[in-house]
Amino acid sequence: MISPEQFEKEIELIIKNAIREDVGDGDHSSLACIPQSAKGKAKLLVKDQGILAGVEFAQNVFYYVDKDLKVDVLLKDGDAIKRGDIAFYVEGSSQSILKSERLVLNAMQRMSAIATKTSEFVQKLEGTKTKILDTRKTTPGIRALEKWAVKIGGGENHRFALYDMVMLKDNHIDFAGGITKAIEKTKAYLQEKDLDLKIIVEARNIQEIKEILKSDGIYRILIDNFNYEDTRRAVQLIDGKCFTESSGGITLETAKSYAECGVDFVSSGALTHSVYNLDLSLKAV
Repeated sequence: MISPEQFEKEIELIIKNAIREDVGDGDHSSLACIPQSAKGKAKLLVKDQGILAGVEFAQNVFYYVDKDLKVDVLLKDGDAIKRGDIAFYVEGSSQSILKSERLVLNAMQRMSAIATKTSEFVQKLEGTKTKILDTRKTTPGIRALEKWAVKIGGGENHRFALYDMVMLKDNHIDFAGGITKAIEKTKAYLQEKDLDLKIIVEARNIQEIKEILKSDGIYRILIDNFNYEDTRRAVQLIDGKCFTESSGGITLETAKSYAECGVDFVSSGALTHSVYNLDLSLKAV
């Protein structure tokens, strides 16, 4: 996984690029009718039900736009929310509040939706040892926000990107000439480049599970698109030699059944690619 310092840089880049995209050479709507000296106050109003996420990010946005803005936080990331709740108040330059508004809302609405969806998976998996993982099926440019939201919702992050973990999937295996060759080449590459990266290998059937187990140093086996019976058999074969993960079309309805097969993790792209934004508004008070 990426370091806290790398993650912080990702967040800074997201804010910088989003403000560039949205504001350009100026918020002319506000500049045209609101004096530079005008002061105002706004509240983040909740108009939906779920898990709140993005409060800390919103604070970062406000601070980036105007270090003199003051934020009074009433509800924190991870809190359960309902219609009518107020998450925070922001006070200071009216122009600065308006310049920040859309980025704050866009981010918090999506992050809250992801945190809410993740929390639903976490609740489904209660009573099992299995943890829910996200994937790289994220919105280009804001992956850090979406993976942050998964953590807020109680889930765990898979690898952040292509550079922080090795994951040998079906195409890697086929292009490399088979599972064993892919693993051997990977180990040689990591040694040559002096890289300390965990290796995950995807299996498409029981035979591939058996072949993967012939190699040492595998961190996790990805049991991809298996039915429940074959998943249980795969877990028995692996027998704790490495971590196990069920993947491939995992839904809220099927997650518990896969967990009951004994896997350590289930991963679902639905956490980030199939959510509907929670309804939040920033209203002047």
